[in-house]
Amino acid sequence: MLDIKFVRDNPEIVKENIKKKFQDEKLPLVDEVIELDRRNRDAMTEANNLRSERNKLSKQVGMLMGQAKKDPSKLEEAEAAKAQVKANADRLAQLEQQETQLAAEIRRIMLQIPNIIHPSVPVGRDDSENVEVEKFGEPLIPEFEVPYHTDIMERFDGVDMDAAGRVSGAGFYYLMGDIARLHEAVLAYARDFMIGKGFTFCVPPFMIHGNVVEGVMSQTDMDAMMYKIEGEDLYLIGTSEHSMIGKFIDQIIPEEKLPQTLTSYSPCFRKEKGSHGIEERGVYRIHQFEKQEMIVVCRPEDSMDWYEKMWRYSVELFRSMDIPVRQLECCSGDLADLKVKSCDIEAWSPRQKKYFEVCSCSNLGDAQARRLKMRVKGEGGASYLPHTLNNTVAAPPRMLIALLENNLQADGSVKVPQVLWPYMGGTQVLTPKH
Repeated sequence: MLDIKFVRDNPEIVKENIKKKFQDEKLPLVDEVIELDRRNRDAMTEANNLRSERNKLSKQVGMLMGQAKKDPSKLEEAEAAKAQVKANADRLAQLEQQETQLAAEIRRIMLQIPNIIHPSVPVGRDDSENVEVEKFGEPLIPEFEVPYHTDIMERFDGVDMDAAGRVSGAGFYYLMGDIARLHEAVLAYARDFMIGKGFTFCVPPFMIHGNVVEGVMSQTDMDAMMYKIEGEDLYLIGTSEHSMIGKFIDQIIPEEKLPQTLTSYSPCFRKEKGSHGIEERGVYRIHQFEKQEMIVVCRPEDSMDWYEKMWRYSVELFRSMDIPVRQLECCSGDLADLKVKSCDIEAWSPRQKKYFEVCSCSNLGDAQARRLKMRVKGEGGASYLPHTLNNTVAAPPRMLIALLENNLQADGSVKVPQVLWPYMGGTQVLTPKH
C-alpha cells in the first residue's frame, strides 16, 4: 500500500505505474482517492478548529454565567454562547463520523492501488513476457524416457492419490516410504542450509487473523488462496511468509535489531487448483503442501542487496542437489500488487524438456510494513518503515518432481544427492519396488 501523501503529490507517477501493470481499470481510483483525501483533510481541519473554539467558548460561558449572577443582562449572552457550544458539538460529531467513513473508504481504495515497481522491472502484460536472466547447470535430456512424476513415485510405493481422494478429495496425496522420507530430508536439509546462512529457524502459527491477511497480501490473492475457519476470525496460511511477516504487526523494531532474517517451516493450504493441464496434476498443484520459507525485514537501503542474496540462495540450494535451474525476471503485469520486484527460480524438467517454477523471490518495499503498522526506531528517535522480502527455500512437492526427474537412472533407481545422505540414514540410491 502506498503512502496517501505520495499519491497526492505524485498522481501521474502512480497512474503511469498502473499503466505499466496493465490495470487501466484502476486509473480512476487515483483521482477518486485524492478527492476523498481532500475532503477528509478539510473535515479534520474544521474539526480541529471547532475543538479549539469549543475550549474558548466553554471558558466564555463560565465567565458569562458568573457575571449573570450580578448582571442579569449577561444571561442572554451566556445562553447564546451555550447554544453555540451545543451547535459546535453537534457539528463536531458529524465531522468525526465523516472522518471515520472517509478514512475507511480511502483505505479501501489504497489497498487496490498497486505498489510502485522497481525501475529495473521489465514491462510486460503477463507471465508469458517474463525474461530469462541466467541459467545455472546444464539441462540434460536422458536417452531413456522419463515417466510422469507420480509414476516414478508409484514404482517405490511412494504415493497414493486414490486413497487421498477418498479421504480428502482432489488435490491431496499420501506420501509413503522412501518418497515420504525423501520429502522430509529435503525440508530438513533446506532448514539447515538457511541456518547455515545465518537465518533464525522458526515454526510459526498456521492460522492468522483477518487483519494480518489484509496486511500481507492483496484482496484478490486472499480470495483466490485462503481457507477461512468458519465462525472465527482465522485463516489457514497459504505460506508461512504470512505469519512470519505478521509477527511484526503493530511493532516498533529497534534499528540495531535489523535485519531480521528468519527461515520458517509450515504446512501451506491453498484453495486455488482448477484445471491446469496434465503437467500440473499429480502433486504439482495441490491444496496442501509443506514448505521452508525465508523472510527478511531490513532497512530500505539494504533491500535490493537482500533480494539479490535471497534468490541466489535458492540457486545454490538446488545446484547442491544436482538440479539445473534458471532465474526468470517477472514482468510488470505478472507482479502481485504489493511487489516492487520479483523473480522466479525454475527447475529443469527432463520429462517436459523445459523449466518450471519452484521458488519465488519478492521485494515488497514498505507496502506490508505500512499495512501492518510496522516501524523501525532509528537514530535520534525518528521512525521509518522497513522493507520486507520473502523467498521460497524449498516446497518439496515441486522440488521432489525436479529431484526425482533429474536424478532418475535408466534402471529406474534414483540417486540421492550427497547433501541429503545424512538425512536419509546414509542411503545413497533409492531402488524401485516395481
